[in-house]
Amino acid sequence: MTTVPDADAVYQYLIELQDRITTELGERDGAARFREESWTREAGGGGRSRVIEDGDLFEKGGVNFSHVMGDELPPSASASRPALAGAPWEAMGVSLVMHPRNPYVPTSHANVRFFVARPADSAPVWWFGGGFDMTPYYGFNQDCRHWHEIARQACAPGGDEVYWRFKQWCDDYFVIKHRNEQRGVGGLFFDDYNEHSFEHSFELMRSIGDGYLPAYTPIVDRRRNIPYGEREREFQLYRRGRYVEFNLVYDRGTLFGLQSGGRTESILMSLPPLVRWDYNWTPEPGTPEARLTEHFLQPRNWLEVDDE
Repeated sequence: MTTVPDADAVYQYLIELQDRITTELGERDGAARFREESWTREAGGGGRSRVIEDGDLFEKGGVNFSHVMGDELPPSASASRPALAGAPWEAMGVSLVMHPRNPYVPTSHANVRFFVARPADSAPVWWFGGGFDMTPYYGFNQDCRHWHEIARQACAPGGDEVYWRFKQWCDDYFVIKHRNEQRGVGGLFFDDYNEHSFEHSFELMRSIGDGYLPAYTPIVDRRRNIPYGEREREFQLYRRGRYVEFNLVYDRGTLFGLQSGGRTESILMSLPPLVRWDYNWTPEPGTPEARLTEHFLQPRNWLEVDDE
């Protein structure tokens, strides 16, 4: 098998993945549809952003495809790869965040991406990255176990140990450090992946990208009609504040997009439409709101939890 990257094959897969995800999630909402906006980047490349807003199921969601290129790596990438400074590069990916209206339906995030740099005096340097993770407001063991079962299945092309490696990476990455708090219940995260061959690495990335819908949609269907009131809604908006804090302070994709001159509206489409910050608020002990941080926002082996 060759290690020469086939960027065209990756491009075609990502375009198809965006189509598949927006079709399925748009049909599930019913009251709203994704609208598309194509854009170009002055320094090279472009993409298409698809956003759904004010639906019955999704208050806001975005599924973005981007394909950008340039002559010099942005600081977020070049700091750890000084040998690639000044090399032409190309990056493409699909990134999505879905913010449901019902607080009992978790927010979900997924991303699959490919990067290649072509130094003048050496072979192309390439890698894949991505994963998917889930952020509940009111957690259920059943949902967390299902999410991680699909994540483990998605890692199968890489071998038995890949799920545990990518799960740990996800737990370590999605930490709101200034709060000493996990963002959600984890899932998968990987970056700089170029093991064995291009074909092997691409197969693993495709499997993870394909795993998002079967991981998320059964949870959506199970929770979307649970009744909720003002209390649950206010807690959802409060917890969304944590999501915003992570994305704006720590998220590598956000930093890369802004530093590389990407389209700001597309980069920040991951932010929820409504959010609140309450000064020094803590939930009452013994409440479902307290259980979120005490039980669900703790790294654990979700494959072995029992139903509640």
